[in-house]
Amino acid sequence: MSNSFKSVLIIADIEGSSGCWGRRAAKSMTEEWYVASVEMTRDVSAVVTGLLETGVRKVTVHDFHRTGYNLLPEYIDSRARVLSGYRHGPVPGIGDPDDAEAALFLGMHAASGSNAFLSHTFTSRIQQLEVNGEAMSEVELFSASLAPYGVRPIFFSGCPVACTQAQRAIKGINCYPIDKTVGQQRFDVDAWRAGLKSAAIKSLNNVGMEPHLPTGPFKAVVTMRDGEKPAQKIARRWGFDCKGASISLDALDFNELYRDLIRLCYLTPLTEKIVPLALLWYRLYGYFGLAMVRRHTKRLRQ
Repeated sequence: MSNSFKSVLIIADIEGSSGCWGRRAAKSMTEEWYVASVEMTRDVSAVVTGLLETGVRKVTVHDFHRTGYNLLPEYIDSRARVLSGYRHGPVPGIGDPDDAEAALFLGMHAASGSNAFLSHTFTSRIQQLEVNGEAMSEVELFSASLAPYGVRPIFFSGCPVACTQAQRAIKGINCYPIDKTVGQQRFDVDAWRAGLKSAAIKSLNNVGMEPHLPTGPFKAVVTMRDGEKPAQKIARRWGFDCKGASISLDALDFNELYRDLIRLCYLTPLTEKIVPLALLWYRLYGYFGLAMVRRHTKRLRQ
């Protein structure tokens, strides 16, 4: 199969993967998470193998759930580069996209406020996030952060609601849903994973896609799940407007919007000054967690 994409980037999350069937499976250091990490690895491995077999020369995988240490790189084709943990920049979290031409988003979830499986944007502490009156999901944020580097979003997998949101926000993106309403016992993981691999390969033909970069100005309203007092504390910390449990952000361009959302969700003025040090600690914690996955399961060796 001939295609125009020779270097691709995979962003991998766990909620929309085949092994995550409840909140505990998305939470580090639980028995359910150990299993979910293994199955997430198998999902990613199937796609990586398919892309390489099709002729993609370079595949870079970013583990993008919680600490960024969920995937077991030793069970993914060694020709692919698997990156664990988060980078400070130039793209927040992702780092340098290098020569990636296209992005595939695997195991994703719907936006905060959606009636969908484990839906959230950035953090479950956000009850709802609307930008210019529309719910905004992580795939749109991540795609827009990669747009200045010419990276085109071509593929997305997640629950049906998440797929609908991705297609609404990013016209032309290919999607492959995972329906978890059937229940874990009735879910045919082998058939679904084979379909995921096939759909990802087909997305390489999506050469008409352009980088996704919405234009400003932006008006974001972030409603915090914990209520008014925590919202006001965060708003005062960064000088944002706040009414009740809803924090308002105004940004002229996407970079400003993305920066302020990251500040709101993850940082304080102090931690913003020591981000590299904080990321190092986070990586050490993530590395320990992945060691626990290796210790608690041998399933990938079967």
